[in-house]
Amino acid sequence: MTRDPVLVAYGSHRGGTAEIAQWIGETLRSEHLEADVRSARDVRSLDDYGAVVLGGALYAGRWHRHARRFARRFLRQLRERPVWVFGSGPLDDSADRPDPPRIPGSGAVRKTARRLDARGATLFGGRLAPDARGFPAAAMAKNHAGDFRNRERIDAWATDIAHRLTRQTL
Repeated sequence: MTRDPVLVAYGSHRGGTAEIAQWIGETLRSEHLEADVRSARDVRSLDDYGAVVLGGALYAGRWHRHARRFARRFLRQLRERPVWVFGSGPLDDSADRPDPPRIPGSGAVRKTARRLDARGATLFGGRLAPDARGFPAAAMAKNHAGDFRNRERIDAWATDIAHRLTRQTL
């Protein structure tokens, strides 16, 4: 078991990605790893963390700015530890398909994963409330509201991370 906690950092506009990060943290803890879940914007140091999971919402064709800034700010330290990256946001089931179509913003997730030498990267469906406010969310909610996050897939991904970290430290 890793002695240092795993940081699950996220950038979230409307709370759906933050909740995914919480689910990942819960799964890691259920696998006997210590995990801290924090907004990427609030993280000041990686010194206490042995591994990092970084996630961000895909919004208006971009990966959340707090996730992007986190990756740039901590580039050197992230390359020195196990890292996994995820994006959330397609407002349909496309992220769960075996061969998903190109999803706007997903290129930034893959590019960041390569730059960080991440051990894995994935996309999860997003969530948009029917009463979302602000532009363009309110306009999108008229036709695309719903919760497309697949909790089983998220838990399986986090369990795989936990198993890899556990094997790595035995």
